[in-house]
Amino acid sequence: MSEKLLLLGDEALALGALHSGISGVYAYPGTPSTEITEYIQSQKGYKGRGVARTYGEPPVHCNWSANEKTAMEEALGASYAGKRALVCMKHVGMNVCADPFMGSAMTGANGGLVIAPCDDPSMHSSQNEQDSRFYAQFAMVPCFEPSSQQEAYEMMSGAYDFSEKYNIPVVFRMVTRLSHSRAVVQPHEARRQNELHYPAADKARQWVTLPVNARVRNAQLVKDYLTFEEEAAKSPYNVFTDGPDKSVGIIACGLGYNYLMENFKDGCPFPVLKISQYPFPRKLALKLAEQCRTILVIEEGQPLVETALCGVFPSGITVKGRLDGTLPRTGELDPDCVRKALGLPERQGHEACKIVVPRPPALCQGCGHRDFYAALNKALEGFDGARVFGDIGCYTLGYMPPFKSLHTCVEMGGSITMAVGASLSGGYPMVAVIGDSTFTHSGMTGLLDAVNENADVTICISDNETTAMTGGQDSAGTGKIERICEALGVAPEHIRTIVPLPKNAAEMEQAIREEVEYHGVSVIVSRRECIQTAKRHAAAKAKEAKTQQL
Repeated sequence: MSEKLLLLGDEALALGALHSGISGVYAYPGTPSTEITEYIQSQKGYKGRGVARTYGEPPVHCNWSANEKTAMEEALGASYAGKRALVCMKHVGMNVCADPFMGSAMTGANGGLVIAPCDDPSMHSSQNEQDSRFYAQFAMVPCFEPSSQQEAYEMMSGAYDFSEKYNIPVVFRMVTRLSHSRAVVQPHEARRQNELHYPAADKARQWVTLPVNARVRNAQLVKDYLTFEEEAAKSPYNVFTDGPDKSVGIIACGLGYNYLMENFKDGCPFPVLKISQYPFPRKLALKLAEQCRTILVIEEGQPLVETALCGVFPSGITVKGRLDGTLPRTGELDPDCVRKALGLPERQGHEACKIVVPRPPALCQGCGHRDFYAALNKALEGFDGARVFGDIGCYTLGYMPPFKSLHTCVEMGGSITMAVGASLSGGYPMVAVIGDSTFTHSGMTGLLDAVNENADVTICISDNETTAMTGGQDSAGTGKIERICEALGVAPEHIRTIVPLPKNAAEMEQAIREEVEYHGVSVIVSRRECIQTAKRHAAAKAKEAKTQQL
């Protein structure tokens, strides 16, 4: 395949997965990972049920999952059936899928299984800076970390081959700057999908993680992890390059290698160990330490490798990086901070434009969340102890002026259960605000707890009929919210639906106040389509109508 393509890092990863013969991608949208699944959905043949690719094969599954845990479990089932599967999420999604992910290290993989978390250093759209490499280390599974778009494409094939060679899930770590930047990618020919096949007899028992089986598997996994390290030491993605200047040796991980080389267009004069496959290959690090007494570690995210080196090098070796302040301890790296760490002259650049005014994120003009928050604030006037527990979504911006409606926001689904806990501790009135997609992601179990506790809470589900914050993907709860709430035990007379429009302000305020004054579990569904998706739908209908006229 000779055609070169200009792709985002996420798109390069997705194309690499398609060309590696995946049968399904299982994901929940979240920045900066969303474009992986969207790219697969956009390929020729996608009609809402999958991508028909080559060789007359079955379509590639690419519908959104309800959350990251269900995505991981669905992909694990596909792997059990011998198919290659891809799991995608943003880094905090690893917390949601941690149970089946850790379990997958014990079951192993049958068909190739790759988990692709996209980390978000500098928290461009996230609540923390966690580093997914720690999850791979924790589970004792291999981790691949590309340094460029081309490598993201090529390494997918290597990750799937590795997964099937050792019957092990593989973590494929991306970061925001790689996910959301473009470069030219040279594709190769696509591989066929795997045929359906179940685990061989000698592997079957490890898929039932009873203690009698898990103990045997755990011992084998510990042995295999040593093998994974040996494989990393000879991996084509981990490269040692010698250099004439031995004053410092450099370990550059993933995108950190890209930042380093941007400062040396004609080649780096220092010895460099490029790391893109884990477990961290200690043998290669020791080889570097034989030449250099000072080691600089460049890694995007948290200092995983830098910390590990403390127990690897002999005395007399100085390790520099994020821990000692040579590189920033938090946020993204860039070529300039790497340049400074190496003691190179500062680049001359332009000063930041002083006429540009910072524009913090805000709810769109005409957004239904605005009218809902205006009504909520009005309804809660006079309740001195009122607290509103927020959740993850566009509506989180209700914390910002002019509404200043929210008091908390921790993680997806936390609003309902935090409101329950505060209510059971004597707080009144306790209100939870959650979106439709977040409700089906991880809020339903919280509502069940509220019902079982008969907690004195009012739960407001702000339903804009899409997963708006990440670009308007399908929401699993569309058309089902009220029925789900009733099925979970909420009294039907205390499930109210309002339409957030200025003309309905008085009606909305009254409905919210009545349910706040009710002592028990009540639900208010505030429903109006996201204004952005409504515009797109209207434009699509107009285009279709015009086409029919022609």
